[in-house]
Amino acid sequence: MFIQKQIVLAAAMTAALFTGSYADVPGRVTISGNEFQVCGKRIWMCGANTPWKNWNDFGGNYNADFWDTHFEPFNANGLNVTRVWISCSGEVGIKIDDDGYVNGATDAHWKDLDSYFALAKKHGVYVMATLISFDHFKDKYATFQKWRNWINSDKNIDSYINNYLIPFLKRYGTNEALWSIDMTNEPEWATESEGGAITWERFQKFWAKAAKAIHENSKVLVTVGIGVIKYNAEGIGMNGNKVSDSALQAQFQDKNAKLDFYSTHWYPWMDRYWPQMMYSTPGFFGIGDRPCLIGECTANGETGHTLAEDYENAYKNGWQGLLPWTSDHVDDNGGWEQVQPASLSFLKNHKELVLPVCDAGKASTPAEVTQTPETEK
Repeated sequence: MFIQKQIVLAAAMTAALFTGSYADVPGRVTISGNEFQVCGKRIWMCGANTPWKNWNDFGGNYNADFWDTHFEPFNANGLNVTRVWISCSGEVGIKIDDDGYVNGATDAHWKDLDSYFALAKKHGVYVMATLISFDHFKDKYATFQKWRNWINSDKNIDSYINNYLIPFLKRYGTNEALWSIDMTNEPEWATESEGGAITWERFQKFWAKAAKAIHENSKVLVTVGIGVIKYNAEGIGMNGNKVSDSALQAQFQDKNAKLDFYSTHWYPWMDRYWPQMMYSTPGFFGIGDRPCLIGECTANGETGHTLAEDYENAYKNGWQGLLPWTSDHVDDNGGWEQVQPASLSFLKNHKELVLPVCDAGKASTPAEVTQTPETEK
């Protein structure tokens, strides 16, 4: 009985070891060298994808109670960032006509996003906002032709930037919880069989113009969620870095047409082609010229490793963050039950990197439990 009671008490203490959390995000995330910082202190983006609760949440079937409840335990369990899809397939929210011209967004879209970003800020959760996905161009979705017409027209790209992206930035860009924008999720699938063979040049034109707009209208950092490393790297076995400064500026010449950091994805099916990403350095892949994080990976853990080991080794190898897929179990790649113990383990080892403090009146560090379990006499 004594041993059993001690095990229960120890488990309870482990769960309560870090009981504090931010009452707000501590400040604007910036870049220093190849690292992320907030108020001059390094921050490591220990997070998870929470891409949607209901497909096309914003302007669709948004559930504020879910997001409020889901974000509440993030900080106490070592999570400081999430990645969300602002538009999953383009069927709701954004006003786009048959020719691909964007006229803004619905009132419901803005209302839902107002709620979402307020909740993220309230719970001290930084947001990587993914604007669109390769799914927008897949013929399984009702609006696919509209989006193909959009990406293939300079005028239409400009309409999206002027009528949607810039209003988005003006509405949320001052909210420090919006730390970065991922302009497109895994675009390479839309250049092949799943999106009507959109060319890289068309995506690069969009990214270049959108990056310029983001940099000129906000302090939000910008990236692209490349799904396969061969499209984000040079060298043997690679297809060239499709999101390099030179690649973007070849399509639209402007000094602000560039990414602030790289965000590449990794899944076990890639093991046979390249060394496991978390156990290699960004420099190995030729992308060590700016901060790099792993924007997606399975929450079940890389082949032969646990997710806790993935977090730790990504950090040790110079990656500036890791965001497993997902915290809310949208598919068979795992969920909270896999993410929580792994992120909590990272927090125990690196709490100053996960939850740096800028203003004692604005944020609180996790309080360590000091009491010891009572012993049975």
